[in-house]
Amino acid sequence: MYTTYQLLLTIGMVITGSINTLSVKWADKLRSIGSDGKERNFDHPFVQSLTMFLGEFLCLLFFKLAYMYHIKKQYSIEDSPIVKGNQQFNPFLFFIPAMFDMIATTLMYVGLTMTYASSFQMLRGSVIIFTAIFSKIFVHRQVSIRHWLGIFTIIIGLGTVGISDLLSPGSDSQNSKQIILGDSLILFAQIITAAQMVYEEKYVVTNDIPPLQAVGWEGVFGFLMMSFLLVPFYYIKVDIFANNNSRGVIEDFPEAITQIMNNKIILLALIGNIISIAYFNFSGISVAKEISATTRMVLDSVRTFFIWTFSLAVGWQEFHPLQLVGFLLLLIGMCIYNNLLRAVPRRLRTVVHYPTDEPIIGSEA
Repeated sequence: MYTTYQLLLTIGMVITGSINTLSVKWADKLRSIGSDGKERNFDHPFVQSLTMFLGEFLCLLFFKLAYMYHIKKQYSIEDSPIVKGNQQFNPFLFFIPAMFDMIATTLMYVGLTMTYASSFQMLRGSVIIFTAIFSKIFVHRQVSIRHWLGIFTIIIGLGTVGISDLLSPGSDSQNSKQIILGDSLILFAQIITAAQMVYEEKYVVTNDIPPLQAVGWEGVFGFLMMSFLLVPFYYIKVDIFANNNSRGVIEDFPEAITQIMNNKIILLALIGNIISIAYFNFSGISVAKEISATTRMVLDSVRTFFIWTFSLAVGWQEFHPLQLVGFLLLLIGMCIYNNLLRAVPRRLRTVVHYPTDEPIIGSEA
């Protein structure tokens, strides 16, 4: 039986995890007057990536407050799952994973502007595939037949999701090309995310750094680097962004501020994303420590269902039977991968020794 604290963590993880994706998609769909006086969608994935890193940075502030509280009350640091860990490390250890996170998150947010919120969340499940492959190559993690069976099921599920996007009502030829590009960007981003997770497993986990602190430092470096990149992005004109902002540049930060000031609901969506990112990372790490890493991954799958049903309810997409088939295949594949289906033959689970838990460090959007 779960304790009240554990139940609050699991419920909070599902709710804030759903808000993460829905708030970004909501902001994408909101319209506001830009600096040229024309009304257009709030199409600023790089600014939204910046707000995501701000949410991660809040994790570091929370960790520092919790650490000082334990010191002040003279509580044992080793008894707390939040602050327990090594404090003797070089913060620049997190620069590389922060760069992975920045590239992957930005690609995903760009892809989200072109495809459905539910597909965005489902396609993110492909990170298991690339993480397993990279883990086997770079950290020599054993991958059993059960793992490969789960991966194969996930691949079929991902293909089903992609087909359902193209066959969904209202997907004409032009929209189909945009959806394919959006889905492809999200899938490519998972390769980068997998590289981030393997790096963290090899260099961060081995140093026993508190996960909440690790996420926070990645937020610091990601926020600083993205803030720096917004300057040259303001001057680089690219045809693909011609209709996204008044200047046709990669990212027009002043126009993003103008649109936010002209439509305060956009600000509400961004604040919701910042807060939900911070709490989701905290609850996700806490669930992994208090219950298990596999429970964390199952809950991450559950939020996909809520995102999908919400998108259908508000009319962001129309129902297609293959969407349900794809979702179920992804869920089954993840359950097989994490050894949650008792129906899997015992010989598939014992052919090769494998670790019970996957790495739990890693910022999540």
